[in-house]
Amino acid sequence: MTNLLKPGAVLLAALAPATALAAEGPDAGHTAWILTATALVLFMTLPGLSLFYGGLVRSKNVLSVLMQCFAITCMASVMWLVFGYSFAFGEGNGFIGGLGKAFMAGVGEASLSGEIPETVFSMFQLTFAIITPALIVGGFAERMKFTAMLIFSAVWLVLVYFPVTHWVWGGGWLGQLGLLDFAGGTVVHITAATAALVAALYMGPRDGFGHAAMMPHNLTMAVTGAGMLWVGWFGFNAGSALAANGDAGMALMATHMSAAAGSLAWMVAEWIRYGKPSVLGIVTGMVAGLGTITPASGYVGPAGALVIGTVAGVVCFAATNFLKRVLKVDDSLDVFPVHGVGGILGTLAAGVFASAELGVFSGQGYAEGISGMGQQLGIQFVGVIATLAYTAVVSWVILKGVDLAVGLRVSREQETEGLDIALHEERGYVI
Repeated sequence: MTNLLKPGAVLLAALAPATALAAEGPDAGHTAWILTATALVLFMTLPGLSLFYGGLVRSKNVLSVLMQCFAITCMASVMWLVFGYSFAFGEGNGFIGGLGKAFMAGVGEASLSGEIPETVFSMFQLTFAIITPALIVGGFAERMKFTAMLIFSAVWLVLVYFPVTHWVWGGGWLGQLGLLDFAGGTVVHITAATAALVAALYMGPRDGFGHAAMMPHNLTMAVTGAGMLWVGWFGFNAGSALAANGDAGMALMATHMSAAAGSLAWMVAEWIRYGKPSVLGIVTGMVAGLGTITPASGYVGPAGALVIGTVAGVVCFAATNFLKRVLKVDDSLDVFPVHGVGGILGTLAAGVFASAELGVFSGQGYAEGISGMGQQLGIQFVGVIATLAYTAVVSWVILKGVDLAVGLRVSREQETEGLDIALHEERGYVI
C-alpha cells in the first residue's frame, strides 16, 4: 500500500481526521479505478481462492474449504466495520491504531488528499483483510474444526493482521523505518504463510500423509480458480497505487511478467526434476510469481519483475519439495513454501530492484531518506524477521488457546468420512 501521492511513503492522509481531508472532492478517475480494484481483489477470494483451494483438496472436503473462505469473508467484513479499520489505520501509536474510526466514525465521502473517498480506501483495504486469513486455510485444510477455524481467524485478525497492517501502512514503526512493501509481502503473504506453517506443525499431518495418495480431486476447478487469482491480482497490486496513473500501470505490467515467468520457471524445474510438466505445477508457479512480486510491484520495472518471477518459480518449487518430502511437514496446500518464501523473496528483492541505478533493471528508487541498497536491504530484512517472528509466536499462542477451549482437530472418524458430511451434512458431488 502506498501514499496517495508517492509510492513508498507512509499513508499519513489515512490517519488524519475527516475534517482535515481535502475539500475539493475525490478524483473521478482514481475513484473509479479503486472501486474496480476493490471488486477484483474480492474476486480473488470469492470465487478465485475458493475454487483454487477447493480443487486441490479431496472430494470429501471440497465444501468445507468453500465454506471456510465464504465464512471468513463475512466475518472479516463485520470485524473491519466495527473496529478493524480503526485498529489498522486509525490514529494510535507505532504498534496499533486506536478506536477513533470504530464503526467507520468520521469515514464518509470526504476525499483522502483530494484523490479517493475514504470509504473507497477502506473497502479496498477490507479485501486484503479478507484474503489474508483465507490464505491460511491451505495450511490446515481437511482437518480443522469449523468452530475452531472461525475463532482462530477472528482472534488472528485482531492480534496479527490489524497490528502488522498498522506497522507497515498505517503510520506504524515499519513504515516510519522506510520498509518497501507495495501491496502486502509482509502484511499479507508472510503473515498468512507463517500462520499456516505454525498451524500445520501444531496440528500435525493429515491421517495417511506420506502413505496414502492425497491428490487434488478436481484440477479443472483449481485451474479455473488460479486464472481468477491472476486476473484479480491486478487489483491487488495495481490498485495499491491508489490512483489511475503510471505507477498503477507499471505495477500491473510487473505483476503480469512475474506471474508468467514464475509459471514457466516452475514448469521447467518440474520438467527437469520429474520428466513431465504438470498443470498443477504451472499454476502453482503462477501463484509463486504473483506472491513474490507483490511487495516489489510498485517499485521495480518489468525487467526486474522478470528476474523476480523466474527466481520465485525455481526457489518456491525447491522449497515446496523440501518441506513436504524432506521435512515431512503437511502444509496441505503449500502455503508457506509458495506465499511465505515468495513473500520473503519479494520483500528482499524490492530492496535490490527498486534501485534507480541498475540500467534496464532499474526501479523507482528507495524510500525517502535511504542512502543506498545496503541500508534499504537492512530495513527489508528487519521487516521480514519482525513480521515472521511476531506472527509465529502469536499464531502459536492463539492455536494453543483455541485448542484448549474447543479443540482444533476433528476426530479421526470425521477426518476419514470427510469434513463435508461430518461438519456440514452436505456433499460436494452426488454421483
